[in-house]
Amino acid sequence: MFVPAGQGRAEKKTETKPFPVVLQKRVADDAGKYRPVKETFYWKPEETAIIVCDMWDDHTCKQAAKRVAEMAPAMNETLKAARDKGVFIIHAPSGRMNFYADTPQRQRAIDAPFAQAPLDFKWKYWNDEKEGQPLDFVRAGGCGCKVPCKGWVPDETGLRHWKGEKIPWTRQIATIDIADQDAISDNGQEVFNLLEQRGIKNVVLMGVHTNLCVCGRPFGLRQMVYQGKNAVLCRDLTDSLFQQNDPPISHFRGTELVVEHIEKKICPTIPSTTFTGKSEFRFDENATH
Repeated sequence: MFVPAGQGRAEKKTETKPFPVVLQKRVADDAGKYRPVKETFYWKPEETAIIVCDMWDDHTCKQAAKRVAEMAPAMNETLKAARDKGVFIIHAPSGRMNFYADTPQRQRAIDAPFAQAPLDFKWKYWNDEKEGQPLDFVRAGGCGCKVPCKGWVPDETGLRHWKGEKIPWTRQIATIDIADQDAISDNGQEVFNLLEQRGIKNVVLMGVHTNLCVCGRPFGLRQMVYQGKNAVLCRDLTDSLFQQNDPPISHFRGTELVVEHIEKKICPTIPSTTFTGKSEFRFDENATH
């Protein structure tokens, strides 16, 4: 949903004072056991951006699509609160830029002046050197439903791969507003241009899927860290995509394990509470997921 000028909270005068950010990472003790460590910083709103990753209106895995729909209202509330603080929002529904071709938010990303980056922009898959051996289920990805959704075909090892004829998503889910002052891009260079144009140092990633696109895309967590940004994951506004192994683990425990890995090996995390002042978002684990 686009928010026209003069409507909603986007018209409010933004705050400019720094706001507290409690970063959580995991640090190994002398015995090699990791424990969460929190440290508070104060970020300037004008030096902070949020990137919304792949919150599409549908998915090849129908349970994944349901979880996106469940999470989207809480994410929208968080984005509104962040805008009120003066935080810049970039929407990145990858592969669907044509839907937004005629919007000023898309043009804003195209028009941002080129900024030379330290590294090339490309997918950053699991980094064995920096992150160690991968969690088995993380690399596999795949439809996590007990009965695979149509189009997901297992190989000789049992891993599911998408073989469908057409992906179903068309745009970002409409329950997330795109305000006048936001930008739209799925291009790593364009995103970097926008950040450099505004002097943005702090980058928050939220969206799906944590073990794949949120970490790996050219605008994702690894890329932002490698490009020298203070990148963090919003740990309650994310989800994972993986198929069950034997023995199975709960979907939500799987996501927790991915977040814990990120806190150990990639970057810190923050909760949506940072912006809203409210409790963290939680999926309804009693629902069919």
